[in-house]
Amino acid sequence: MKFISPKTDFAFKKIFGSIHSQNILISFLNAIVYNNQNIIQSLKIINPYNPGVTNTMKDTYFDVKAVLDNGSTVIIEMQVLNVEDFEKRVIYNLAKAYGNQLDAGQGYMMLQPFIALTIADFVLFEKTEKMITKFGLKEETELFNYQDELTLMFVELPKFKKELSALETLSDKWIYFLSSAPNLEVIPESLESVSEIQAALNIANKANLSNEELEELEQEEKSIRDKKGQISLARREGEESGIVKQILRQIRRQFGEIAPEVQTQIEELSLEKLDILGEEIFDLATMADLENWLGNNG
Repeated sequence: MKFISPKTDFAFKKIFGSIHSQNILISFLNAIVYNNQNIIQSLKIINPYNPGVTNTMKDTYFDVKAVLDNGSTVIIEMQVLNVEDFEKRVIYNLAKAYGNQLDAGQGYMMLQPFIALTIADFVLFEKTEKMITKFGLKEETELFNYQDELTLMFVELPKFKKELSALETLSDKWIYFLSSAPNLEVIPESLESVSEIQAALNIANKANLSNEELEELEQEEKSIRDKKGQISLARREGEESGIVKQILRQIRRQFGEIAPEVQTQIEELSLEKLDILGEEIFDLATMADLENWLGNNG
């Protein structure tokens, strides 16, 4: 067996947001949002995934949206890339969705609680080792709730380190599914014992996808790879630019003005060579020493 990654927008919607996904989504939300308690018994998925109806552009950041039987609405996003101002975008989308509940003339009593659950394939909060974090509106010192109307929750997948044999709770098993489904060759017994996870893996089985779905999945995975490459290149170029500026500043302090051709040689050094020059610059006594170093390391 080969399983697709639930981290793509297409796969996540197909697994958790189709008309046949209610029980899967109930189990997942009880595990993640309600700390492995059997709180939610039913829900209604809004705008469920419809096979054969695909969009070339993602017109919303809400991968899955559902109204729960306790009146709350949950919006769930799978986010693979840590894009600029991502944290602000999450808040904006939650506030906008909460406000959009009311039609003209409706009173505020019609507003129902909203939960934004973000599953991130990167680390958001370096200051804590917690994998699942939850935020609400609380009084600053005594920490009592203002209203339980808006809740932000995050699952940081890179913080999950458990192996298959160490899975204990339902949330462990669901997060393992999200993190490791593409690495599985069969459905493990510990996951098969949860009927909803078994159903999710059956949906994620590549053999059960149509040619059109496989093509859409391939295009999305290619797009993600390209975007990751662009982000990595931009960060590397930014890092190199910062190191170059720092080295040029130090050279001017030591030797005075820099000839244009010497500056060009420095700017063309690899990141590895820039790191070495940054360490050895203080051992160079003259501009001639620097030029000799560049001649040997360019």
